Amino acid sequence: MRVLLTGGTGFIGAAVLRRLREAGHEVLAVVRSQRSEHAVTEAGATGLLGDLRDEDWLVASLRGVDAAVHAAAAGDGTDPAMNTAVVDAAIEAFAGTDKPFILTGGIWTYGDNTAIVEDSPDDPPALTRWRVPLEHRLLDDAARGIAIRPGIVYGHGQGIPALLANGPRDDSGALLVPGGEQHWTTVHVDDLAELYLLALQHGTAGAIYLGTDDGSPTVSELGTALGKRVAHETADASRARLGADFAGALLLDQIADSTRTREALGWSPVHPPLIEDPTFTSAG
Repeated sequence: MRVLLTGGTGFIGAAVLRRLREAGHEVLAVVRSQRSEHAVTEAGATGLLGDLRDEDWLVASLRGVDAAVHAAAAGDGTDPAMNTAVVDAAIEAFAGTDKPFILTGGIWTYGDNTAIVEDSPDDPPALTRWRVPLEHRLLDDAARGIAIRPGIVYGHGQGIPALLANGPRDDSGALLVPGGEQHWTTVHVDDLAELYLLALQHGTAGAIYLGTDDGSPTVSELGTALGKRVAHETADASRARLGADFAGALLLDQIADSTRTREALGWSPVHPPLIEDPTFTSAG
């Protein structure tokens, strides 16, 4: 299968690229610089220089592949506009075909909820509120649109948990976002990449798949796993340090059950949970 991939040099996208190549798929990775082109080439993909906001260019590129995975993040505050352009292009390019297009969502879309399943109500925080109408438009309009909603992604010393592990501290210990008893539902990046592969090969049109493992540690438990003394900063301090919207998302209390996704696709996470992941605990 010839697959167009966005975000191939990012945390999730790079893992997806590796897994697709291991499975024998040809990957065309959209990049914005020669440096990124070199990185994806080294990983076994063909670099495709272009701008995801250029819908005409992207439509033409999508028409030349069998499937696509969108794992890119703009990183400059323009994610809503960039993602809208990508979804618009995918709907146009794949109209009348059975080509799968996988959009990356996120667990935060469900808001505060300790019993999350795939079709739980959407209740997103301000940070990711823009995702909801875009995801549902894709699922409603694209011939084989699929959304994957990962938990908080970790592995290889990267991801949001690494920010916690390597974050600031004061005289009382490591500074964690306030509360401490909120659960973070998680997934290892390599397990998540396997889910993308399975969804690409066997996913159902209009489906939402949960990319979560069995670990839902509290923030306090994460601090303990790091072997650090913990000091919970105030909500105002977290908002000032991280930004109000990001801090608000980190305060969500979430536990998810991805049984339906596992049964539908034969997915089975195999990596250690976050509190046992050596690249996380060694950061303490």
